[in-house]
Amino acid sequence: MRRLPSVFLSLFLALAPPSALAQERQERIVVFAAASLKTALDGAAADYRAHGGAEVAISYGGSLNLARQIAAGASAEVFASADQRSMDEAAKAGAIRADSRVDLLGNRLVVVAPKDAPIDALAFDAAAFEQAIGSGRLATGEVATVPVGQYAKASLEKLGLWSAVEPRLAMTSDVRAALAFVARGEAALGIVYATDAAAEPAVKIVATFPDDSHPPILYPFALTAASGDAAASFFSYLKSAAGRAFFARQGFSVIP
Repeated sequence: MRRLPSVFLSLFLALAPPSALAQERQERIVVFAAASLKTALDGAAADYRAHGGAEVAISYGGSLNLARQIAAGASAEVFASADQRSMDEAAKAGAIRADSRVDLLGNRLVVVAPKDAPIDALAFDAAAFEQAIGSGRLATGEVATVPVGQYAKASLEKLGLWSAVEPRLAMTSDVRAALAFVARGEAALGIVYATDAAAEPAVKIVATFPDDSHPPILYPFALTAASGDAAASFFSYLKSAAGRAFFARQGFSVIP
């Protein structure tokens, strides 16, 4: 089954005209993507390139910051966001092709701790969080601009934990930065996505937020207004069985 993406990609590329593939090989597709997509999207891009597709250069970061860069004229051709708000901002600026927008993936919100931490399970109550954090910090994305931070705040408020946790927050520019704090032992806990936890062997999941404690975690993808044929080809690949397999293996829920 691990060879399935390559088989599907070979079939996908075989359908493209030889002249189109030759041109695509000479192009470089620029993608702006939410940091939480890194492991799976890097794998998909490498597989695409290895089986006849164009080179893909990916810039990762917080979704809203990336959306604002695209709206300001950054040369991205594909935008993959971790929330609707950021994609909406790019859309309002006329920076994406609205007809290409699609909700491709879903995710879950979790609490992680360093792998060697004494805690293995965390209850959603103030006393448990305060004990687990101790004199340390709880890392997550910036709550005003980074999707994971926004989901974290919504969940903590819904569960009555926000006032207890807010003074202990260490807020970062994207979810992978928050994950790194926990992996290095610089934060006692972190709120990240389940797929990020799966990508980092130095952390462990100690709690999973109820799905109804925050808005659905959806990843809209779209071609930008500046996209060309090569970008459209890669975008089609990401939506194909070959591309989706990389995200599914990382733990994303793949939306039909």
